[in-house]
Amino acid sequence: MKVFRLDELDAERAANQGAYLRFLRERNISAGLYALSPGESDTQSAHEQDELYQVISGRAYLTVGEETATVARGSVVYVPAGVPHRFHHITEELRVLVVFSPPEA
Repeated sequence: MKVFRLDELDAERAANQGAYLRFLRERNISAGLYALSPGESDTQSAHEQDELYQVISGRAYLTVGEETATVARGSVVYVPAGVPHRFHHITEELRVLVVFSPPEA
């Protein structure tokens, strides 16, 4: 079993001065913590893996393909592999748990 604390993961991510911290990589799955501040740009591109987002805190819009939705704490979003997507109009510090399957490279 592996147990993680979001506050510790966020501190590690911030110490490494990056928006993304991958904290788990296994044979069939990987996971990370993604953080963006208000006004910051989400520069990610489409991934080769299916992706699941769970918003831990914050508020923003998320565009996946041609669809846009408001996301906030408690939102869970599935993003199919190969589909362009990005967070934008971030109004509160955004923290997102990201799960990839198969694992990201």
